[in-house]
Amino acid sequence: MIKGKRAADTPMGINVLEGNSYYWCTCGLSRKQPFCDGSHKGTAFKPLLFKADQSKKVFFCTCKQTNDQPMCDGSHNIK
Repeated sequence: MIKGKRAADTPMGINVLEGNSYYWCTCGLSRKQPFCDGSHKGTAFKPLLFKADQSKKVFFCTCKQTNDQPMCDGSHNIK
């Protein structure tokens, strides 16, 4: 699996709403991290759909190295 460019070194906590869809940036180029803004156009990357099954705070990966996309798995700590 090709992983995107590191956008940041810490996860981003977002309050998601049950039933809403969120498009996580996989390329790391988006200026609206952790979400897609279309910057991947012309690359092999596509946004990843995350549909909230409940309203809660979740921690989206911004380093793009996670093996649990789109959630942070601590990969930003591995150098």
